[in-house]
Amino acid sequence: MRTGRTLLRLPGGIVLSDHFVLVLTVVYFLLIWSIYPHMAARRNIANLFSNVWPLLALVIGQMFVLIVGGIDLSQTSIMAVTSVLGAMIMAGRFDPAKFEHNPLWGVVFSEQGGLLAGSGWAVPVAIMLMLAVGVGIGFVTGLAVAKLKMPPFMVTLVAMSFFSGLAIYLTRSENIMHLPESFIAVGKGSIGPVPSAMLIVVTLAALAFVILNLSILGRWLYAVGQNIRTACVSGVPTGRVVILAYVFSGFCAGLGSILYSARLEAGRPTLGRNLLLDVIGAAVIGGISLYGGKGRVLAAVYGVLFFVVLDNSLNKMPLEFYSIDIIKGGIILLAALLDALRTRIASRQTVPEGIS
Repeated sequence: MRTGRTLLRLPGGIVLSDHFVLVLTVVYFLLIWSIYPHMAARRNIANLFSNVWPLLALVIGQMFVLIVGGIDLSQTSIMAVTSVLGAMIMAGRFDPAKFEHNPLWGVVFSEQGGLLAGSGWAVPVAIMLMLAVGVGIGFVTGLAVAKLKMPPFMVTLVAMSFFSGLAIYLTRSENIMHLPESFIAVGKGSIGPVPSAMLIVVTLAALAFVILNLSILGRWLYAVGQNIRTACVSGVPTGRVVILAYVFSGFCAGLGSILYSARLEAGRPTLGRNLLLDVIGAAVIGGISLYGGKGRVLAAVYGVLFFVVLDNSLNKMPLEFYSIDIIKGGIILLAALLDALRTRIASRQTVPEGIS
């Protein structure tokens, strides 16, 4: 209790402030800038922001699941499988030496390219397929959680393992190159001075904001996360709400796959393999509670900004890869502890005076 009162006495109640992570990000960036001046170089700043958009899409999807008290470990595997499926549809050509023993060779794709190679429909159909597969996988995992009452961790862990393996099986671990320029422009192009990826993800963030703050579905999502039994008694269709949260997460994973695949100019069966820690970490650091019932779009933005700056700075330091993972893990643990402490303090603030 003393710790909570001490935190509350900090200037402006900064620890409990919704903008605490933004302040932390600015302070951390200035500190690293003083040590590594090239952190503020124009090229590095541009690289920082290019890393923000696809990660933010994933974190927004993860946020919906966390709000209802779940977790989605399958996002990165959705990225992998949708990346290769979309590439198989639109790639301009395939190397027989790498793909002729593939089970889909001569059926879905050949040396001359994918099913729609060279067609004006190739990119739109591939994008729709990637989003549809993401939504479909999200629906299945949501159904297992909501209707079969299976633990979210187990369901999404199995989905992660299955679809990651499927992506590797479909390509025999080979990247699919020769994607259309119009698709690559989705991740690397711009409309005037504004990057295409930024426009897409800002639109997604605006949609998420409307859902969470201006719709009945948003109120239902928070109600389910705060107390699913009370929500059910109050008439909230809890099963449908949980399923929709996972569907939205799958959609965001498909969108993230599109942005990453376009940026990397390839369909990759290992796409997102090392991103899960970043997604969960950015969500937790942003203040999206692991206990459910709490999460805002602005929190997702702040968490992603901090994590991208952190990752960028760590990669510039003379550290081994395992040291970077240790540091990231430690910071995520601290963020989780802070989340628990903030939740405890906030709950005590609602207790009437004299009751402890």
